[in-house]
Amino acid sequence: MATVDEVRAGIAVATRQATEGMAALQQASLSLEQARNAFSTATQGSVQPEADQANSMLNQAVQQVSDATNSANAAITIAEGFAARL
Repeated sequence: MATVDEVRAGIAVATRQATEGMAALQQASLSLEQARNAFSTATQGSVQPEADQANSMLNQAVQQVSDATNSANAAITIAEGFAARL
């Protein structure tokens, strides 16, 4: 069985990696938002249903990345609280 210090160290590694993942997610969100804006500008005034579909899918992708970022942040908060109580 791991010691308290080993558990804390493992949690620290996990939260550091999750924080790095959040930074990557934030970059992905920025790129997706830029893609969405570029697509919207390029297809402005289009009556083609594919334009609306693609825009909707980009909106969904941005939201899912945001959701993933929020989940990772919540996991970090919980893990840090757990480590503090050890």
